[in-house]
Amino acid sequence: MSYRSLKQLTAGLHACADALRDGREFERIFIKKGARGAGIEEVIKRAKAKSIPFTFVPLEKLDRLTNVNHQGVVGIHAVIEYQELEDIVPFLFERGKNPLCIILDRITDVRNFGAIVRTAECLGAHCIIIPENGGAQINTEAIKTSAGSIGRLPICRSKDLEKTVKYLQQCGLNVVAASEKGGHLLYQADLSGPLAIIMGSESDGVSDSLLELTDANLKIPMTGDTGSLNVSVALGMFVYEVVKQRNLV
Repeated sequence: MSYRSLKQLTAGLHACADALRDGREFERIFIKKGARGAGIEEVIKRAKAKSIPFTFVPLEKLDRLTNVNHQGVVGIHAVIEYQELEDIVPFLFERGKNPLCIILDRITDVRNFGAIVRTAECLGAHCIIIPENGGAQINTEAIKTSAGSIGRLPICRSKDLEKTVKYLQQCGLNVVAASEKGGHLLYQADLSGPLAIIMGSESDGVSDSLLELTDANLKIPMTGDTGSLNVSVALGMFVYEVVKQRNLV
């Protein structure tokens, strides 16, 4: 995808600062390595306040993103409005809902991400939680793969997934991870109560640091020679088991 052709960016120090002041949602802000000054500090301060990721990059990276005078700062527009997890979970309990949250740990493929959101939304999940850094870019390809469900399911960004897991547990959710290292089979676990499911990286699964925090690590029984399922397929099996246990079908 070309950000330049799709006009999904704001280029320029003052333009980005103004956009942040006006409440513009950014997917990420790129800042030239070594850039300093009051204007740069303002952009960083406002990005931090809005939990917008920012990255210091070589000048060449910025030049590839845009051919206008970017003054060392380019912001990539977010195509969705991110939600605050701290607003969603209490609201669900207040409305008498049985929360189901999906946590994505380093899922980087945009098509997998789109398929995950589509599956989660179809089966009644209440939100998707992604890391600020190390996750898939939410772009037009992800939206297309999701069949538009990205616009219907709240998506939250987390600065620290470990803290997010602890927050959800404090709120009363059980947190389970999909892992081939799991000590129990998916179908042996009680998934009927408030729940968060962690799905891990396509290459190496859920981080060990997260596996240590969960209430249970669960695996899907498989009898074939292939060692793993596509992450979106695995999520579908997990969430459908939740739906079945909650007597929603």
